[in-house]
Amino acid sequence: MPANLTRQTFNTFSYDKRFAAIVVPAGSFQLVTEVGTARAVIARFRDHLQPGGRLIVDLDPAGAFVGPAMSVRSWETADGALLTLTDQRVETDHVAQVTLSHLRYELWREGRLVDTELDLFRLRWWGVTEFGLALEAAGFTDVTVSGNYAFGRAPRDGDDIITFEARWPG
Repeated sequence: MPANLTRQTFNTFSYDKRFAAIVVPAGSFQLVTEVGTARAVIARFRDHLQPGGRLIVDLDPAGAFVGPAMSVRSWETADGALLTLTDQRVETDHVAQVTLSHLRYELWREGRLVDTELDLFRLRWWGVTEFGLALEAAGFTDVTVSGNYAFGRAPRDGDDIITFEARWPG
């Protein structure tokens, strides 16, 4: 069955129907860096869920934002080119819980730099309790917080991802 796909923003998405589940993977929610906007987005999610529907959100742990300020990753393409990604955190606002990183993408062929792109990348981190309270303030219930995709296992130091699952009683 073909999927009906649309491209919309967190702030303005709208659908004529309600869903049984909304899944926001891989820390994508953290792209919303203003707290008021984030709370409005959570309410928008709620408004698009069926009664009993689930909201599932992955967040990076706070430690990911205060750890090493630079990382480099690389991949080889099928045609032998090399892609590199350098992530350099250049600003951390501990009060607003927002970081700014420069992401530099490079394409290398036969040892020569062929192309490069720079992306300014802002993310907001959330405390575990803080995000749970935001979900509850929006009317969600049965909030389950899990570490490293082990459903129901409380997050621990060193976990790579924290998942929140909450029910909209509707």
